Amino acid sequence: MNTYHFLSIGLVAIIHSYIMHLEMVLWTTEKGIKIFGLKSKQFAEETKVLAANQGLYNGFLAVGLFWSVLIKNKEIALFFLSCVFIAGIYGAYSTKKINILYIQSLPAIIAILVCIFI
Repeated sequence: MNTYHFLSIGLVAIIHSYIMHLEMVLWTTEKGIKIFGLKSKQFAEETKVLAANQGLYNGFLAVGLFWSVLIKNKEIALFFLSCVFIAGIYGAYSTKKINILYIQSLPAIIAILVCIFI
C-alpha cells in the first residue's frame, strides 16, 4: 500500500466515523435533524434507537477501513470500500436522496480505483 491508498481509504474511514457520530450522538440535536432532513424533534426521538443502530454499522465500516490501513491489506480495504459503495447506492435509492451518492459512494469508488490502479 502506498500513500495514495492510505489517504483515500483514510478519507472514507473518516467520513464514516463522522456519519457514525451524527447518527449515534447528534441524531436528536438541531444539527442532526437538519442534516438528515428529519420532520421533527419528536420524530428524531422516536427513531433514535434505529439511527444509533445504523450508526453502529457505519462505525464497523470505518473500523474495517482503519484496520485495513493498519495491517496494510489492500484486499480487506477493497472489501470494505465495496460495502461502503453499495450501501451508498442503496441509501440514495431507498431514501431518494442523491447526496448520499456524493457523500458515500463517490469517495468509496475513487478509493477503489486508487487501490486498483495506483
